[in-house]
Amino acid sequence: MTRAARELFVDGGGTGRLMAALDWGSTPLGGVDTWSQSLRAAVRIVLSSRYPMLLLWGPRFTQLYNDAYSALIGDKHPGALGDDVRVTLAEGWDVLAPLIEEAMATGVASWVPALQLLLERSGYREEAYFSVSHAPARDDDGRTVGIFTVCSEVTEQVVSQRRMRLLRDLAVRGGDAAPDVDGTCTRLADTISGHPLDVPFAAVYLREGDRLRRAACTDDERVRAALPAVASDDDAVWGIATAAGGSAAETSGLPARLTLPAGPWGDPVVTALALPLPSAEAGQPLGVLVAGVSPSRALDESYRSFYELLAQQVAVAVRNARAYEEERRRAEALAELDRVKTSFFTNVSHEFRTPLTLMLGPLADALDDEEERLSGRQRERVETAQRNATRLLGLVNNLLTFASVEAGRARSDTRRVDLAALTGELASVFRSAVERAGLRLEVNCPPLPRPVTIDPVNWERIVTNLLSNALKYTFVGRITVELHADETGVRLTVADTGIGISDAELPRLFDRFHRVPGVRSRSHEGTGIGLALVRELARLEGGDVRVHSRAGSGTAFTLTLPWTALDRPATATGPADGTVGAEARGAAREAAGWLADSAGTPVPALPGDVTGARILVVDDNVDMRGYLVRILSDQGWLVRAVGDGRQALEAIRHETPDLVLTDVMMPQVDGFELVRRLRRDPATGALPVLVLSARAGAEASVEGLALGADDYVVKPFTAAELIARIRAALSGARLRQVTAPAPPSRGAVSSYADPEREEAGGATTANAGQPAAPARDGVRRPDVSRREAVRAVDSSWTYRSEPASAASMRRDLRAALAALEADPELVQGLVTAASEAMNNAVEHAQHPSRPEVRVGLRVDGGRVRVTVRDFGTWRDRRPSMDRGRGATVMNACADVRLVCHADGTTVTLERSV
Repeated sequence: MTRAARELFVDGGGTGRLMAALDWGSTPLGGVDTWSQSLRAAVRIVLSSRYPMLLLWGPRFTQLYNDAYSALIGDKHPGALGDDVRVTLAEGWDVLAPLIEEAMATGVASWVPALQLLLERSGYREEAYFSVSHAPARDDDGRTVGIFTVCSEVTEQVVSQRRMRLLRDLAVRGGDAAPDVDGTCTRLADTISGHPLDVPFAAVYLREGDRLRRAACTDDERVRAALPAVASDDDAVWGIATAAGGSAAETSGLPARLTLPAGPWGDPVVTALALPLPSAEAGQPLGVLVAGVSPSRALDESYRSFYELLAQQVAVAVRNARAYEEERRRAEALAELDRVKTSFFTNVSHEFRTPLTLMLGPLADALDDEEERLSGRQRERVETAQRNATRLLGLVNNLLTFASVEAGRARSDTRRVDLAALTGELASVFRSAVERAGLRLEVNCPPLPRPVTIDPVNWERIVTNLLSNALKYTFVGRITVELHADETGVRLTVADTGIGISDAELPRLFDRFHRVPGVRSRSHEGTGIGLALVRELARLEGGDVRVHSRAGSGTAFTLTLPWTALDRPATATGPADGTVGAEARGAAREAAGWLADSAGTPVPALPGDVTGARILVVDDNVDMRGYLVRILSDQGWLVRAVGDGRQALEAIRHETPDLVLTDVMMPQVDGFELVRRLRRDPATGALPVLVLSARAGAEASVEGLALGADDYVVKPFTAAELIARIRAALSGARLRQVTAPAPPSRGAVSSYADPEREEAGGATTANAGQPAAPARDGVRRPDVSRREAVRAVDSSWTYRSEPASAASMRRDLRAALAALEADPELVQGLVTAASEAMNNAVEHAQHPSRPEVRVGLRVDGGRVRVTVRDFGTWRDRRPSMDRGRGATVMNACADVRLVCHADGTTVTLERSV
């Protein structure tokens, strides 16, 4: 090596040493000693750079480059040194030549940020991308004799961005709503078809039982023909079976099965991957994704990671599509259920009208009959029946209207009306009720510029519901009704100074069946469809309604109707319906019932068998209060009536009654809350409470009994049944006051006879030599002895076999268990289960040898056992007669065992202490 060569290549690294050892004399450039100063300077620039650089010099484009560039050409190094670039990069010369020739011809540098080149540097035809700049290289005379090439490979960046674009497109297309899962798979396959450089072909297989069905594939007939339409779990072709088990599989030698050109250069696809589509259940994929591998890219770790992401993206889209499809099916089922429900309500409402007509007609005839006039007492009863039948008709009409609106069958029978006059008349119907409530009714309905076309019946329902709502929740101030017109249309505003509505409740205010919980109101009655009906009827008439309210500051409902909706042609001819105004009058009468005096005037006592009993009736319905007062006062009881639980608590503080008879659903303080407060107060903890409710079913009765109510009576009930239950509760309470023993000392409990041992003929310690005498309520109570150990208890009671005895049994059992200081939940569970067993004993036992039911309580060995024994033949009831709740309630509260004897049945209820 000459000194000149050593000095020129000494700082060129490994490539510099190779260049120093090269016989340059055999190249077009000649020996290094003959090189011009310009060439030497250019070589020094290339070798000293750490950026990939290539120098092409002379007409043969002889190559000189540095270490960084040698890494770019792979296997072509070091053979490329001193060789013609047109030979080294022959596969990509058609792309490079125009750029090099332009730079040499014009002397102007060029730059391409992502130049695609075909390279064969790793044993296959590779797709590569480079950021390339070509600049002229000049000799000592200033002539362009070569090219400086500065480049860097950007293949990974370009390919990564392209693959991320595919994943993003899959997320977007897969997230679009599709009619079904197959539709989503088709969209995914179409999206993949738009990116053939990375995924030459693909197919999505979904699991259906023990097989995999091809749901979609890229749009190519050759792919459809080569891939199976259905694959089983043991099918080894294409690696589908392996992927179905949760592991990826690679299949080579594809040209034997599928000849498909791909990549930038149209080379045949050689390899395919089968990838599991992950599901929520590990080891149980949703299906399989079969995808071709580009022949122009190596299947390296980066490429495999991309395919895993691709499979995950497809799986997410399929899972979302299935969830959407299931949700759509549920929505369709709910819509069908809603349609059936609406049809049912419509049909039932129609059916209600016939019996209501036959009720209201004769009632009106009886009241109007001048020849056979009703006595004062009978007239009062008939008027009560007429008022409530009319209310029932209003509820039916509202349900029918709402069902018609929801079903899309409602129509507007429009007529030309004076809307201002109609609105004023409807508002005046409520004036008496509003003023009776101590409020002011302000009506401002000036004449409109012209008559309007509207359905007067629908308008009546809108105004009636808004005024009823305002009166129900307004206690001081005023209610305002205004009707105004401007250039856009007509506005009806019904405002009040009532309790207002919280911001959290406003969005749901017009939802059907929604009622704002825990707010003060004049009555708890209602169906929860009034405001929903207002909105639907407003929209049916072409307008809409909105609300503005603040808690504690009142509420304003504003209904707007554009002139376009009010200028419609009339669809109804002839005179207006004569019933217009009837619904408003009925609603006003019902509202007046909320305002009836509920302070509670005592009804004088009449002679009776429970002389002097004071009963407090609590109900927010004025007719129900009047009815209860009437039937109870006929029994000689002193009756006081109030309208809600808060008034009841105030009345009890002034004078404690002998019994409370309360409704459940009431404003402010409901019946259950009233029972809860009474039981918490030691002064009223033993006060008998009977609960009345229209809520039937085991859950409602269990809730009432669990709070400590003595009995639960479901509406409708007969007067005889109610009086019997009250009489039993009063008698039991008075007996307990007379015969109640001194409370046991701490650590001691009462001990009575075990009914099973008494039955066997053995006298027990409790009643040996002293048989129990029947008390006035039919309960036989043995004498009480004491035991020192709390865990050893043995007690029994005997009751008459009649429904009224259940209340006495509950009270006795609760008192005995309370002495144990047992867990309150255990006490209530056993009392509830025993109550059901007692009811069953009374109802099922027929032809009893003894007209009694025996109840026993034993505590021993950490177990509490309650036995209920009857002495009759077991009688099965028909399913239509059975409430079906007894066994359910008992099993929910205790371990139950039933033993049938020749002369009766014993039910045993057990719980751990």
